[in-house]
Amino acid sequence: MTEGKTAAPGAALRCFGDGDPLYEAYHDDEWGRPVHGEQALLERIALEGFQSGLSWITVLRKRPAFREVFEGFDPEKVAAFGSDDVERLLTDARIIRNRMKIEATIDNARAVIALHDSGRTLDELFWSFAPEPGARERPATFGDIPGWTDESKAMSKAMKKQGFRFIGPTTAYAAMQACGLVDDHVATCPAVLGRGRILAPGEVS
Repeated sequence: MTEGKTAAPGAALRCFGDGDPLYEAYHDDEWGRPVHGEQALLERIALEGFQSGLSWITVLRKRPAFREVFEGFDPEKVAAFGSDDVERLLTDARIIRNRMKIEATIDNARAVIALHDSGRTLDELFWSFAPEPGARERPATFGDIPGWTDESKAMSKAMKKQGFRFIGPTTAYAAMQACGLVDDHVATCPAVLGRGRILAPGEVS
């Protein structure tokens, strides 16, 4: 996530999403909350890849269709997709029709299956790159948030080694933000000041 409205000092603006109910709900209920599980993580990785070069709200609006055509991002089902499925998806105007990104999602599902075959999980691999809590000061504005970090660079390298595609350091960091490995809500965000609905990583409602 590299876009959004910057909260002015003293204001109760969200980091991003103000003014769009779908975007607001994503900010309040999802972004920065810990995500676990093979399907949920595969979905986040896939959608961050599809977002590359586009606005996140575009992906968010298409997410129900993505979930439908990719079988809920069930790794076993997506890993079984073949060339006919790729061509089918390329004709579906409800999703982002990019051959490389579609094929990468299928390859990533196969990489998840390969991890399982070796006795590992995507959850284990992905979360192994979570930085220590408090390792970085909370950003004051969205402009203070890095595009990538040493951890996301290491994650990208490790996941590519395992056969994952379309997950460079920037995409990896966006996935880390989305899945709660890092908390990049800005200091003046309602989520931080206690006026939002989102929970900090590890917090119990």
